Amino acid sequence: MILDKFCLNGKVALVTGASRGLGQGVAVALAEAGADIATVSRGSCEETARQVHAVGRRSLHLPCDLAAASVAQLQQLVRDTVEALGGLDVLVNAAGINVRHPALEYPEADWDLLMQVNLKAAMFLAQAAARHMVSVGGGKIINIASALSFQGGILCPPYAASKHGILGITRALANEWASKNINVNAIAPGYMLTDMTMPLAKDPVRAPAVMARIPAGRWGTPEDLKGAAVFLASDASAYCHATVLAVDGAWLSR
Repeated sequence: MILDKFCLNGKVALVTGASRGLGQGVAVALAEAGADIATVSRGSCEETARQVHAVGRRSLHLPCDLAAASVAQLQQLVRDTVEALGGLDVLVNAAGINVRHPALEYPEADWDLLMQVNLKAAMFLAQAAARHMVSVGGGKIINIASALSFQGGILCPPYAASKHGILGITRALANEWASKNINVNAIAPGYMLTDMTMPLAKDPVRAPAVMARIPAGRWGTPEDLKGAAVFLASDASAYCHATVLAVDGAWLSR
């Protein structure tokens, strides 16, 4: 039956940025579909763990600051997940940050920070996860891209560059790993109500301009990402490789 293909019972997922926002929403969605969850964040994941436990799944918190993490530390996250939860079937690179400055004034330090968290950490965590997945016959990697994977945005050149880069590595890794039964895909959220976007949502000038361009007539929420995440993590997406699934209220169509 087709609904059985969406079931994640017995699977283990590692989700970065899982303490809040989109990462938390994805982690809870995968747990609701049956997966045990390893969460990665700088801060507490107690609320995420509470929601995971509420649906009867195990959770493991792996504290890590991706802004300072070495490749060796990223590799250790995979080893810790496998050791504690018995495997790793799904990786979701959901962690992301944005720091806004005019392009004429953009500081090098903030550029480097965004590239480290949004792009480098995602690439090398995917590499570490894929090495394990190859050894067990396959797996799923989901990268959280953005509407700004296709656009330039305002006041955020490194965010746009890093999210364009996420699409690049999604496609490049899919090309290499599809034959190894590893599905590498991406979700491109539109304007979502999270802590990171709250200043924009409250901006008296920009917020109405954003809303006017969303055909669905509302900002998205982490709840809106759940279906896409479960689909790409499950057997239902077995022939999807390098897919970029926009969850944006039709923002990109305008």
